[in-house]
Amino acid sequence: MLKIVLGVVAGFVAWSVLWVGSDQVMTLASPGWYGIHQDDAYLALMNGESFQANTTIMLIRLAVAAIATIMSGFLAAFIANENRRAPLALGVLLLIVGIGVQVSVWKVMPIWFHIIFLALLIPLSILGGKLKTA
Repeated sequence: MLKIVLGVVAGFVAWSVLWVGSDQVMTLASPGWYGIHQDDAYLALMNGESFQANTTIMLIRLAVAAIATIMSGFLAAFIANENRRAPLALGVLLLIVGIGVQVSVWKVMPIWFHIIFLALLIPLSILGGKLKTA
Protein backbone atom coordinates (compact mmCIF):
# COMPACT_ATOMS: atom_id res chain seq x y z
CA MET A 1 0.00 0.00 0.00
CA LEU A 2 2.86 2.38 0.81
CA LYS A 3 4.29 1.86 -2.68
CA ILE A 4 0.95 2.80 -4.21
CA VAL A 5 0.76 6.00 -2.15
CA LEU A 6 4.36 6.87 -3.06
CA GLY A 7 3.61 6.18 -6.72
CA VAL A 8 0.56 8.45 -6.66
CA VAL A 9 2.45 11.24 -4.89
CA ALA A 10 5.40 10.95 -7.29
CA GLY A 11 3.05 10.92 -10.27
CA PHE A 12 1.23 14.01 -9.02
CA VAL A 13 4.49 15.89 -8.39
CA ALA A 14 5.81 14.85 -11.81
CA TRP A 15 2.59 16.00 -13.50
CA SER A 16 2.76 19.35 -11.72
CA VAL A 17 6.43 19.88 -12.62
CA LEU A 18 5.77 18.97 -16.26
CA TRP A 19 2.76 21.31 -16.44
CA VAL A 20 4.42 24.32 -14.82
CA GLY A 21 7.79 23.61 -16.45
CA SER A 22 6.32 23.37 -19.94
CA ASP A 23 4.50 26.64 -19.37
CA GLN A 24 7.76 28.32 -18.40
CA VAL A 25 9.60 26.83 -21.40
CA MET A 26 6.89 28.04 -23.77
CA THR A 27 6.96 31.51 -22.22
CA LEU A 28 10.75 31.71 -22.54
CA ALA A 29 10.69 30.32 -26.09
CA SER A 30 8.01 32.72 -27.28
CA PRO A 31 7.64 35.68 -24.91
CA GLY A 32 6.09 37.84 -27.61
CA TRP A 33 3.27 35.37 -28.28
CA TYR A 34 2.84 32.75 -25.57
CA GLY A 35 4.16 34.93 -22.74
CA ILE A 36 1.92 37.87 -23.56
CA HIS A 37 -1.10 35.56 -23.83
CA GLN A 38 -0.38 34.05 -20.40
CA ASP A 39 0.09 37.50 -18.84
CA ASP A 40 -3.18 38.75 -20.34
CA ALA A 41 -5.04 35.67 -19.08
CA TYR A 42 -3.62 36.13 -15.60
CA LEU A 43 -4.55 39.82 -15.50
CA ALA A 44 -8.07 39.08 -16.71
CA LEU A 45 -8.44 36.40 -14.05
CA MET A 46 -7.23 38.72 -11.29
CA ASN A 47 -9.52 41.54 -12.40
CA GLY A 48 -12.58 39.37 -13.00
CA GLU A 49 -12.62 40.36 -16.66
CA SER A 50 -13.49 38.26 -19.65
CA PHE A 51 -10.67 37.06 -21.89
CA GLN A 52 -10.53 35.64 -25.42
CA ALA A 53 -8.28 32.60 -25.24
CA ASN A 54 -5.97 31.74 -28.12
CA THR A 55 -7.14 28.41 -29.61
CA THR A 56 -3.63 27.37 -30.65
CA ILE A 57 -2.34 27.84 -27.13
CA MET A 58 -5.30 25.94 -25.68
CA LEU A 59 -4.56 23.00 -28.01
CA ILE A 60 -0.88 23.11 -27.03
CA ARG A 61 -1.87 23.02 -23.36
CA LEU A 62 -4.16 20.03 -23.97
CA ALA A 63 -1.31 18.20 -25.71
CA VAL A 64 1.04 19.00 -22.83
CA ALA A 65 -1.56 17.82 -20.32
CA ALA A 66 -2.04 14.57 -22.26
CA ILE A 67 1.70 13.87 -22.39
CA ALA A 68 2.20 14.79 -18.74
CA THR A 69 -0.72 12.59 -17.68
CA ILE A 70 0.55 9.55 -19.58
CA MET A 71 4.08 10.03 -18.22
CA SER A 72 2.90 10.51 -14.65
CA GLY A 73 0.63 7.46 -14.89
CA PHE A 74 3.62 5.42 -16.01
CA LEU A 75 5.74 6.80 -13.17
CA ALA A 76 3.05 6.01 -10.60
CA ALA A 77 2.84 2.43 -11.89
CA PHE A 78 6.62 2.09 -11.98
CA ILE A 79 7.10 3.26 -8.40
CA ALA A 80 4.13 1.26 -7.09
CA ASN A 81 5.36 -1.79 -9.03
CA GLU A 82 1.81 -2.41 -10.25
CA ASN A 83 -0.15 -0.85 -13.07
CA ARG A 84 -3.77 -0.72 -11.92
CA ARG A 85 -4.47 0.98 -8.61
CA ALA A 86 -1.72 3.62 -8.61
CA PRO A 87 -2.51 5.09 -12.06
CA LEU A 88 -6.25 5.03 -11.31
CA ALA A 89 -5.75 6.75 -7.95
CA LEU A 90 -3.46 9.28 -9.62
CA GLY A 91 -6.09 9.97 -12.28
CA VAL A 92 -8.74 10.53 -9.63
CA LEU A 93 -6.43 12.86 -7.69
CA LEU A 94 -5.61 14.80 -10.87
CA LEU A 95 -9.33 15.06 -11.63
CA ILE A 96 -10.21 16.35 -8.15
CA VAL A 97 -7.46 18.96 -8.24
CA GLY A 98 -8.18 19.70 -11.89
CA ILE A 99 -11.84 20.44 -11.18
CA GLY A 100 -10.79 22.96 -8.55
CA VAL A 101 -8.32 24.63 -10.89
CA GLN A 102 -10.70 24.68 -13.85
CA VAL A 103 -13.44 26.23 -11.72
CA SER A 104 -11.01 28.96 -10.67
CA VAL A 105 -10.15 29.80 -14.31
CA TRP A 106 -13.63 29.16 -15.72
CA LYS A 107 -14.00 32.63 -17.26
CA VAL A 108 -10.51 32.67 -18.76
CA MET A 109 -10.76 29.58 -20.98
CA PRO A 110 -13.47 28.23 -23.27
CA ILE A 111 -15.78 25.50 -21.99
CA TRP A 112 -14.52 22.98 -24.56
CA PHE A 113 -11.06 23.27 -23.01
CA HIS A 114 -12.34 22.55 -19.49
CA ILE A 115 -14.35 19.53 -20.62
CA ILE A 116 -11.59 17.95 -22.71
CA PHE A 117 -8.91 18.67 -20.11
CA LEU A 118 -10.87 17.03 -17.30
CA ALA A 119 -12.17 14.15 -19.42
CA LEU A 120 -8.65 13.03 -20.36
CA LEU A 121 -7.10 12.86 -16.88
CA ILE A 122 -8.28 9.44 -15.68
CA PRO A 123 -8.12 7.55 -19.01
CA LEU A 124 -4.65 8.85 -19.89
CA SER A 125 -3.33 8.18 -16.41
CA ILE A 126 -4.55 4.60 -16.73
CA LEU A 127 -3.02 4.37 -20.23
CA GLY A 128 0.31 5.52 -18.83
CA GLY A 129 0.09 2.86 -16.15
CA LYS A 130 -0.65 0.18 -18.72
CA LEU A 131 2.54 1.11 -20.56
CA LYS A 132 4.37 -0.30 -17.55
CA THR A 133 3.99 -4.06 -17.69
CA ALA A 134 3.42 -5.44 -14.20
